[in-house]
Amino acid sequence: MHIWSSLTGKILMTFLISMVPVIELRGAIPIATANGLNFGIAILVSVLGNLVPVPFIIIFIRKIFAWMRGKSRWLDRLVTKLEKRAEMKSKTVLQYAFWGLFIFVAIPVPGTGAWTGALIAAMLDMRLKNAFPAIALGVVTAGIIVAFVTCGAGTLLFS
Repeated sequence: MHIWSSLTGKILMTFLISMVPVIELRGAIPIATANGLNFGIAILVSVLGNLVPVPFIIIFIRKIFAWMRGKSRWLDRLVTKLEKRAEMKSKTVLQYAFWGLFIFVAIPVPGTGAWTGALIAAMLDMRLKNAFPAIALGVVTAGIIVAFVTCGAGTLLFS
């Protein structure tokens, strides 16, 4: 039996896809709805799945990066690349704090999202209690935007 054939399988796959860096809920919502998952459930499950890694990234990423740096030159280069990427994207967050992080996460374009937002928050030493609400609000907003683009825009333009 194919995983997409049952409601539980659809929910599980949507949840897992939304946790994947780069894809996040931006990919999970369209994939889930294309595979027949109810639109509201797809949005809710995608938002929840997208938020699961955030606290772990904010709390542990610096320790993980330090460990990775000591393992190999390749991993050290990867960590440096990730840190530079977060640093480049952190200017808006630095300037506007909570709202900068929210806006960064909320705009569903490549290179933004919960993973990168959490990495930026960690690199800027933002506390979880300050960063998580901004990221969560950004994820919900991105979910609404992706939902509109996935279903709403097509419905509005072609009906």
